[in-house]
Amino acid sequence: MDINLAGRTAVVTGGSKGIGLAVVSQLAASGARVVTGAKHLSPEIEELARDKQVTFVEVDLADPDGPAQLVAAAGDRVDILVNNVGNAQARLSGFLSLTDEDWSATLALNLMAAVRATRAALPGMLAVGAGVIIMTCSVNARLPDPAVIDYSAAKAGLAGFAKALSKEVGPHGIRVNTVSPGPVATDLWLGSDGVAASVSQATGAKPTDVEDQAAAQSVTGRFTQPAEVAALILYLASDQAANITGSDFAIDGGFIPTW
Repeated sequence: MDINLAGRTAVVTGGSKGIGLAVVSQLAASGARVVTGAKHLSPEIEELARDKQVTFVEVDLADPDGPAQLVAAAGDRVDILVNNVGNAQARLSGFLSLTDEDWSATLALNLMAAVRATRAALPGMLAVGAGVIIMTCSVNARLPDPAVIDYSAAKAGLAGFAKALSKEVGPHGIRVNTVSPGPVATDLWLGSDGVAASVSQATGAKPTDVEDQAAAQSVTGRFTQPAEVAALILYLASDQAANITGSDFAIDGGFIPTW
């Protein structure tokens, strides 16, 4: 499928690595002008930014003002907003070990960053009567896991926010959808401080064994690749998906065992 997004401006939160990086790359390859932000510039984004089609903004998206700063860098009009930024920490000591500060940090990055970026981009979309907002959600919104209890709650909130917003803005030409990956081959799972490493440290199991056990929970027996998630997001951002809104798309290799 040939997707042409030439002439459109996209904002991607958390685009320096992982799923976000793949989204930025595919949007740019499809002709969109892309503005992305994160706390740190990665070599991959630095390479993409050599082409004027990609702009990087150094910003803390957990800060209340961060998302609006990123959206403002895109100019007067944003056609596509991908609320991608997020992070999960394994909570292996149980619910009672989490402080208010832990909850606030998780909600700030996984829910409120999307709320704030959307608040900043939506007026321009409403003014022209068109726009696409896509949230990178998670299977944990529907399949909560006590090992990531705060992340699960934040992603459930994100799913509810997206669904409610889709009903409000759909009549104004703006589509809102969520994409819910299962385990993805990114640093969140496989990095030195990722979920597999944290579980390994707590249980004594090898990180590779933790990875294999997680992969085995999917029917396909493997992790999803970031480019696969990005391809789904690219489709939803395009005119090919012009009548799709208020929907959630699991890309999890069959990880969720129910309808």
